[in-house]
Amino acid sequence: MSSPEHSHFAWKARVYWEDTDGGGIVYYANYLKFLERARTEWLRSFGHAQSHLIRDAGIAFAVASVNIDYRKPARLDDELTITCAAGRIGGTTVTFTQKIYRGTPDDLVAEAQVRVVCIDTRTMRPKRLPAFLTQEMLTS
Repeated sequence: MSSPEHSHFAWKARVYWEDTDGGGIVYYANYLKFLERARTEWLRSFGHAQSHLIRDAGIAFAVASVNIDYRKPARLDDELTITCAAGRIGGTTVTFTQKIYRGTPDDLVAEAQVRVVCIDTRTMRPKRLPAFLTQEMLTS
Protein backbone atom coordinates (compact mmCIF):
# COMPACT_ATOMS: atom_id res chain seq x y z
CA MET A 1 0.00 0.00 0.00
CA SER A 2 1.56 3.28 -1.03
CA SER A 3 0.73 6.49 0.79
CA PRO A 4 1.93 10.05 1.21
CA GLU A 5 3.96 10.90 4.28
CA HIS A 6 2.05 10.42 7.51
CA SER A 7 2.81 10.87 11.18
CA HIS A 8 5.20 13.80 10.93
CA PHE A 9 7.00 13.91 14.26
CA ALA A 10 9.89 15.96 15.68
CA TRP A 11 12.25 15.07 18.52
CA LYS A 12 15.08 17.13 19.96
CA ALA A 13 18.54 15.89 20.89
CA ARG A 14 21.76 17.49 22.09
CA VAL A 15 25.15 16.56 20.64
CA TYR A 16 27.38 15.24 23.41
CA TRP A 17 31.11 14.56 23.40
CA GLU A 18 30.46 10.83 22.95
CA ASP A 19 28.70 11.60 19.64
CA THR A 20 31.71 13.34 18.14
CA ASP A 21 35.09 12.58 16.69
CA GLY A 22 38.28 14.13 18.06
CA GLY A 23 37.45 17.44 16.38
CA GLY A 24 34.05 17.93 18.02
CA ILE A 25 32.10 17.02 14.85
CA VAL A 26 29.42 14.33 14.94
CA TYR A 27 30.88 11.06 13.69
CA TYR A 28 29.00 10.03 10.54
CA ALA A 29 27.66 6.72 11.90
CA ASN A 30 26.21 8.43 14.98
CA TYR A 31 23.60 10.17 12.85
CA LEU A 32 22.01 6.73 12.55
CA LYS A 33 21.60 6.68 16.34
CA PHE A 34 19.74 10.00 16.26
CA LEU A 35 17.47 8.67 13.52
CA GLU A 36 16.81 5.45 15.46
CA ARG A 37 15.96 7.33 18.65
CA ALA A 38 13.54 9.59 16.80
CA ARG A 39 11.73 6.59 15.30
CA THR A 40 11.53 5.04 18.76
CA GLU A 41 10.05 8.24 20.20
CA TRP A 42 7.68 8.49 17.20
CA LEU A 43 6.39 5.01 18.06
CA ARG A 44 6.16 5.97 21.73
CA SER A 45 4.04 9.01 20.76
CA PHE A 46 1.35 6.48 19.73
CA GLY A 47 1.62 4.89 23.19
CA HIS A 48 3.76 1.94 22.05
CA ALA A 49 7.05 1.32 23.81
CA GLN A 50 9.17 -1.11 21.83
CA SER A 51 9.58 -3.28 24.92
CA HIS A 52 5.78 -3.64 25.11
CA LEU A 53 5.50 -4.55 21.42
CA ILE A 54 8.11 -7.25 21.94
CA ARG A 55 6.39 -8.57 25.06
CA ASP A 56 2.72 -8.19 24.09
CA ALA A 57 2.62 -8.45 20.28
CA GLY A 58 5.78 -10.50 19.71
CA ILE A 59 7.13 -8.01 17.17
CA ALA A 60 10.18 -5.82 16.77
CA PHE A 61 11.51 -3.62 14.00
CA ALA A 62 14.78 -4.02 12.14
CA VAL A 63 16.34 -1.62 9.66
CA ALA A 64 16.35 -3.15 6.17
CA SER A 65 17.94 -0.22 4.33
CA VAL A 66 19.16 3.33 4.85
CA ASN A 67 19.97 6.03 2.36
CA ILE A 68 21.43 9.11 4.05
CA ASP A 69 22.70 12.38 2.62
CA TYR A 70 24.93 14.46 4.83
CA ARG A 71 24.49 18.19 4.13
CA LYS A 72 26.66 19.83 6.79
CA PRO A 73 28.28 18.78 10.05
CA ALA A 74 26.67 18.91 13.44
CA ARG A 75 28.99 19.85 16.28
CA LEU A 76 29.47 19.39 20.00
CA ASP A 77 26.66 21.05 22.00
CA ASP A 78 24.40 21.64 18.98
CA GLU A 79 20.71 21.14 19.63
CA LEU A 80 19.27 19.04 16.84
CA THR A 81 15.71 18.44 15.75
CA ILE A 82 15.13 15.07 14.15
CA THR A 83 11.93 14.57 12.19
CA CYS A 84 10.23 11.34 11.31
CA ALA A 85 7.41 10.80 8.84
CA ALA A 86 6.04 7.45 7.73
CA GLY A 87 5.83 7.30 3.97
CA ARG A 88 5.27 4.07 2.08
CA ILE A 89 3.57 1.47 4.27
CA GLY A 90 3.76 -2.08 2.95
CA GLY A 91 2.63 -5.40 4.35
CA THR A 92 5.71 -5.89 6.52
CA THR A 93 7.64 -2.65 5.96
CA VAL A 94 7.48 1.08 6.57
CA THR A 95 9.70 3.60 4.82
CA PHE A 96 10.42 6.73 6.80
CA THR A 97 11.61 10.10 5.62
CA GLN A 98 13.80 11.57 8.33
CA LYS A 99 15.62 14.88 8.55
CA ILE A 100 18.05 16.31 11.05
CA TYR A 101 18.14 20.08 11.53
CA ARG A 102 20.30 22.35 13.63
CA GLY A 103 18.22 25.21 14.98
CA THR A 104 15.77 25.96 12.18
CA PRO A 105 14.34 24.03 9.22
CA ASP A 106 16.61 26.17 7.03
CA ASP A 107 19.67 24.55 8.62
CA LEU A 108 19.45 20.98 7.28
CA VAL A 109 22.24 18.73 8.55
CA ALA A 110 21.19 15.38 7.07
CA GLU A 111 18.25 13.63 5.47
CA ALA A 112 17.51 9.95 5.17
CA GLN A 113 15.14 7.35 3.83
CA VAL A 114 14.96 4.45 6.28
CA ARG A 115 13.05 1.26 5.52
CA VAL A 116 12.23 -0.91 8.52
CA VAL A 117 10.74 -4.37 8.55
CA CYS A 118 8.43 -5.78 11.19
CA ILE A 119 9.77 -9.09 12.48
CA ASP A 120 8.36 -11.89 14.57
CA THR A 121 10.55 -12.03 17.69
CA ARG A 122 10.26 -15.82 17.93
CA THR A 123 11.22 -16.68 14.36
CA MET A 124 13.14 -13.49 13.45
CA ARG A 125 11.32 -13.56 10.10
CA PRO A 126 9.24 -10.77 8.54
CA LYS A 127 5.74 -10.47 9.95
CA ARG A 128 2.76 -8.45 8.72
CA LEU A 129 2.43 -5.08 10.42
CA PRO A 130 -0.33 -5.27 13.03
CA ALA A 131 -3.54 -3.56 11.91
CA PHE A 132 -3.55 -1.27 14.95
CA LEU A 133 -0.15 0.17 13.97
CA THR A 134 -0.98 0.52 10.30
CA GLN A 135 -4.21 2.31 11.16
CA GLU A 136 -2.46 4.70 13.54
CA MET A 137 0.17 5.50 10.91
CA LEU A 138 -2.44 6.19 8.25
CA THR A 139 -4.67 8.38 10.42
CA SER A 140 -1.95 10.53 11.94
